[in-house]
Amino acid sequence: MIKAAKRLDTVQEYYFSKKLREVRGLAAAGKPIINMGIGSPDLQPPTKVLDAISNSLGDSSAHKYQSYQGLPELRNAISSFYKSKFSVDANPENEILPLMGSKEGIMHISMAFLNEGDKVLIPNPGYPTYTSVTKLVGAEPLFYNLSDTTNWQPDFETLENLDLSNVKIMWVNYPHMPTGTDATLITFQKLVAFGKKHNILIVNDNPYSFILNDNPISILQVDGAKDIALELNSLSKTFNMAGWRVGMLLGNTTYIDEVLKVKSNMDYGMFYGIQKGAIEALQLSDSWFSDQNKIYEERRNLIWQLADKLDATYNKNATGLFVWAKIPEGKKSEEVTDAVLYDKDIFITPGTIFGSQGEGYIRFSLCVTTDIIKEAISRL
Repeated sequence: MIKAAKRLDTVQEYYFSKKLREVRGLAAAGKPIINMGIGSPDLQPPTKVLDAISNSLGDSSAHKYQSYQGLPELRNAISSFYKSKFSVDANPENEILPLMGSKEGIMHISMAFLNEGDKVLIPNPGYPTYTSVTKLVGAEPLFYNLSDTTNWQPDFETLENLDLSNVKIMWVNYPHMPTGTDATLITFQKLVAFGKKHNILIVNDNPYSFILNDNPISILQVDGAKDIALELNSLSKTFNMAGWRVGMLLGNTTYIDEVLKVKSNMDYGMFYGIQKGAIEALQLSDSWFSDQNKIYEERRNLIWQLADKLDATYNKNATGLFVWAKIPEGKKSEEVTDAVLYDKDIFITPGTIFGSQGEGYIRFSLCVTTDIIKEAISRL
């Protein structure tokens, strides 16, 4: 047998990859499993988007290799979208890089800027991929704790007391996953100042900005942000296009060019038809967002009832595709979620998969119909 690379010793199989295999096994054994664990949108993409991809299939360029930088029309659409929704100016020629999903961008950015032994500031709780990718490229995670006492915002006094000498990148994610905490312009201003002071690249991962959120903002709105910050975004959650793998990276041309060096050696551009569909999505009116959010609001109201059944508390001002709920004192997250899975056939995510600060919390996905949520409520 050929031995795997040592870098794999630093990471484990992604939690959802492993857990969902178990959940599928329970369902195959006849268990009536309700899956509220993962944030994979169950709603359909816009009809205009589906028509755009279908109508593009006969185009002369549809099935050729595509540009690493995407179609000019796609970059223009991203630029117009950011201008309209965030009042951010981004040059479509050199400040925008389309990606095959924003998750791809986490790896590309890490490979572009991190050397072995560099340190990376990672939120706890936070998206597990920040940690696994950091380890895969030989860098070292340096976790900064978020808590409900500070509304899940960074504690800059504590950050300043860390040894930041080898820190190269700081991952931030607002609106925050898993807690649903909104971004604030003050936090973004502090992050930009912090990055400039310590020469740390600040990367905001921003795929949840339009889900149940009346005030979407971007870190690039801050004056001077492009000097030290990048932003990832995605069509996965906003337009129900998770399987399409359409993401984007925005920032100044120097940073974008470095990331492009990595991307151009790993893949080609995304499929032509998908780009055509993405262009259509980015040009939709605001009624798309309001209609989607009416559905998610109805679901969230029911999820709150489900959380009440478990004596869990939650922030009704949180945004995003999940409900983050605190379980009663003394209970452990995985014990609660496993009990609900094995006794009630309901899969809920334990907060601990997002870091040690997630202990004492559970997370519900809104990617389930109201009828299914009502069934879950009845089981409890």
